[in-house]
Amino acid sequence: MSMTRRTVLAAGPVAAGAAGLSGGPAAAQAPAPAAALPSVYRYAVGDATVTALHEGMAARPLDASFVRNAPLPDVQAAMERAFLPKEQLPITFTTLLLTLGGRNVLIDTGFADNGPPTTGGTLRGLAAAGVEPARVDAVVISHFHPDHIQGLRRKDGSPTYPNAQVLIPEPEAAFWMDETRMANPPEALKGTLGAVKRVFGGTDLKVERYGWGKEIVPGLTSLEAPGHTPGHTAFLAGTGARKLVVMSDVTNHPALFVRNPDWSAVFDMDADQARATRRRMLEMAAVERLPVAFYHAPFPAAGHIAKAGNGYELVPLQWGVGPA
Repeated sequence: MSMTRRTVLAAGPVAAGAAGLSGGPAAAQAPAPAAALPSVYRYAVGDATVTALHEGMAARPLDASFVRNAPLPDVQAAMERAFLPKEQLPITFTTLLLTLGGRNVLIDTGFADNGPPTTGGTLRGLAAAGVEPARVDAVVISHFHPDHIQGLRRKDGSPTYPNAQVLIPEPEAAFWMDETRMANPPEALKGTLGAVKRVFGGTDLKVERYGWGKEIVPGLTSLEAPGHTPGHTAFLAGTGARKLVVMSDVTNHPALFVRNPDWSAVFDMDADQARATRRRMLEMAAVERLPVAFYHAPFPAAGHIAKAGNGYELVPLQWGVGPA
């Protein structure tokens, strides 16, 4: 049957809407957004409120150097299986605001206004959620890679969260703040060391170091998770019967590194240790059926872990429904 104006009208609003999306008058009249809209998703875990804030994304070319111990065709096949482009990897960033016992606790910061134009969403998300930066009581850092710490300061150098206690992992600080390493930075570490110096070089941040296996603020416990960096830290959030495992950068994109936990991303400083940590953390989440949140998973970057063959699957949190 040929498609005519009469058959489109007879088909009703669904077909008419589809015609608009394909380039008709409705599409032509829709203005392009001037900036990315804030993306905020809130859910409860036990008596903790978790607000996921979409910081943004960046695309990285996908070549043989990204996964260091797998052939590029295998990596591309994993991307294709996930309906992702085979030529580049979209890396997303999601920060978390936890409301624990009446305190606002931010885990990692994103870039604020220091990053690519496709980032900066944490501050927009906080505004949409009705939380001013001055009302953030604590900022907890998982590790010192620039996409996790740069948002502690604005581009002009002022503290983004002026009233917050800034909690940093002791093993991470010991490595990146080492004076000898700072004075003679290895080429591969210059970017991160420069970010650490810029962020932590002043005296206007209220910085306190924490160890592993500690309740660093009420309702948030640090978990040893090294390999990605020497002091990389994950967290167990919440009190009561239900808790959330905040995986931080235990994996990069789940389509690659949850499904293939023994693959090594170029970002992992100690590949063997990172693989062991990844296996341990994913197995714990799967066996204990704990909800998880990742920094680099597609927004809202949360769900559950299920075993799948020799690897695992991220079962995404269903929009509008909290973790089981």
